[in-house]
Order: sequence, then structure tokens, then C-alpha cells
Amino acid sequence: MLSRLVVALRAKVFEKVNGDNAITFPNDQVGPDRFEELYGHPAANGRSRGAGLSDLFWYWLSPGPEVHQEHLEAGPRYDDVARATRTFLAGPGDALAAAATRCTAKVLDEMITEPVTHVRLRDLMMPVWAEYFYELVFGEPCPREARDLIVGHADDVVTSLKCTGLRHPARRARLTRYLATRLADVRHPLPETLSPTEQVHYLQGTYFNTAVVQMSEGMAHLLLALAQHPEAAQRVDDDRYFAHVLDETFRLYPLFGIAHRITTADISLDEHTTFPAGSVLCFNYPAYHATGYPNPHEFDPGRWEHTSARTAHHIPFGIAANRPCPAWRLSPIAMRAATREVLRRFTLHSSVTHTRSLPSRGPCLLVRDGSVPRRRLVLMRVRDRWEDVWRSVVQLVLGTVMVLHAHRLRLASRYFETHQHQEIP
Repeated sequence: MLSRLVVALRAKVFEKVNGDNAITFPNDQVGPDRFEELYGHPAANGRSRGAGLSDLFWYWLSPGPEVHQEHLEAGPRYDDVARATRTFLAGPGDALAAAATRCTAKVLDEMITEPVTHVRLRDLMMPVWAEYFYELVFGEPCPREARDLIVGHADDVVTSLKCTGLRHPARRARLTRYLATRLADVRHPLPETLSPTEQVHYLQGTYFNTAVVQMSEGMAHLLLALAQHPEAAQRVDDDRYFAHVLDETFRLYPLFGIAHRITTADISLDEHTTFPAGSVLCFNYPAYHATGYPNPHEFDPGRWEHTSARTAHHIPFGIAANRPCPAWRLSPIAMRAATREVLRRFTLHSSVTHTRSLPSRGPCLLVRDGSVPRRRLVLMRVRDRWEDVWRSVVQLVLGTVMVLHAHRLRLASRYFETHQHQEIP
């Protein structure tokens, strides 16, 4: 109960950060039936300039948020960066899957040595994706030193994003310095419109922040759902059924809470619905994903047997008309391979509350012999309830501190004041 109240209060704080020109959808004016129409409108293409919330996201994503692909304004630099990212993430599906299997096996061999091991799933998967994206970028196995730097950086970013800890710029800077020595070693050309320093920040923000964090979060949700629905876990070798499990996981636990866009021109959907230029449009993924389904808050992969993800209220990777996630193809391939490698070795059990934000990082028991550790599951449930109470208070306090600090630094606002001639659509 307390956690839900804190989440609601944090949402109100973020709305205040955005100011009076922020509007969240779906709402009474633009319902779920027109959600994607508005999201895909050509004038809903501003990303950072003019939104109060941008100062907060830039604060969390530093260093280099000004060249982060998701926060670049539309134009030649965005096109150049997006093209480079697509090149790095491309490749034969079999090779992408084999790399995920190999990296998962390596980390599990190192980290899981007991018959029953308590893990936090997000923490378990971060080294996997650090290894994986290092290989995609550099075309060679990841040294342990580099893996530790990547995991330390990515964990610091997501911990501050979830307001369970403050950010540590010095920790992030260690990875920046390492990547600066490796620019000549990447597998593909880096964006030509970026300076060498910006290219370092591009690598750090795209592959060793966003990619590692989002894949680790996605796997934590997927494995936790399978731990709590063993009947689904037993069928993941079926490619078609696994696709249903993944669709349902992303529907119920979307990685994005709210994506915001700034209108660069007036948008008139009809004679009664107009949004002036400079409006901040906030697209609420969980609310949208909860519309158009029977029993929307239940985990039910079977619903996809008769429902097409293409036509349902389901946009786990965004929409094609407005900056879809560049890993929309890679992610399902790699997650399927990693999941099967985990389940080949262990049965999963968890008694914790599964929420979209998952600040608990996904407590779970990995069991080698297939037994059910009931006593440990009871203790896990009690511990989770207690952690939920104090963690909610921590999130509220630290979230408020960081909102105020970000407002004082004004990273995005100052950048655009200084670069008036750049990043203009």
C-alpha cells in the first residue's frame, strides 16, 4: 500500500517538473484508440528542448546525454547516430543468439555455485549483457576489468533512475576514461557528426548504459514471471509460445513508464483537439497496455493465441513512426537464448511482489535439483514486504533530492541556451 502511494506521489512530482504544458495520455481527450495516432504525429518529434523533465533525465543519464540517441533532437545528427546504432545491432539471428547463450553460460558458471542460490535477477543479468554488448561493439571477449566498469556504470544509472540510490559521477567517469582509449578498436564506424569525446559518450550511453540496463531489466521481469508461473516456464522451448510469454511480459511490465515528446508545431487531431507547439506529450505505456484486454492485470500468455501484437494496444519497443527502440529485433532473439540457458540449468522460484518498476531488482531462488525450497520462499516473502516499506521512503527522499539537484543544474536547459544554432529540427 505504501509503495503504491509513494509511486503516485513521485508521479505527481514529475508532473510538476514538466510544468503546466505537460499532458499525459491516454486521457479523456485522447483515449487509447487515438494514442498511437498522436504518438506517431510528425510534429510530436521534439525530444529534449523545452521540457522541464529533460533536465532530470539528462541528470540521470550523464555523462553525454546530449548525444544519447533517445535524447537527440531530430535532424542530421540524430539520423547519423541512429544509422550507426542499427549497424552495431545488426547480424544473423543465429550469431546473436549464440553470443547470448555463451555470455549467459559464462556468467552463470562464475556466479552460481550452490545447489540453491538467492539472487537479484537484475544484478545477475547485468554482467551477461555487459559481456554481450562489449562483444557487439569490440568483436572480442570482454575483459573482466571492462565488465566491472560497465556493470558499475549501468548499475549506478538504473539505481538513481529508480531513486533507490544517489548517482555517482566518479564511478561513471571511470568507464568514460576506459572507452576513450578504445575508440580505434570498435567493429563499425562511429557517427561522423560526433567529436571523439561525443563518440565516447555515444558508446557509453547507447550500449553500456541503455542496452545493458534495459536488457537486464527485461530479463529480470521475464525470469521473475517464469519463476511465478512455472507452467509457462515448462513451455519456453516452443518458439511460438515463448513469443507469447515475451509479449505478455512486455505488456504487463513495459520497460518504459512514460515517454515524453515535445510538439515542434501545432497538432490538430480534429476540430476539438489541438495541442500547441511546445506542448509536452507524456505517453503512459502501462496505462495504454492495460486497455483493450480482458483481465489486463493478470499474466496470461495464452491471450496472445488469439490476439495479434501488431493490432493490440502493445508497443513494447515504441512505434515505428516515432523513434522505435533500435534493439526491437535483437532483444527477443537474445532474451530467448539467455532464458533457455538459465532454465536449462535451474528451476526458478520467487514469492516477491512483481511490479513494473521492480525496485527490488527481482529476488529469486535458482535451484539445481528441481526441489521447491518452501521455507526460504516464506522468508523471501516476509523480507520483500519489509524492504518494500523502507525502500519506498528511500525512493521518495532520494527522488526529491535528485529532482531538486537536477533543477538547479539545468543540464538540458543550459545546453540548448548555449547551442541555439544546433539540434533544431
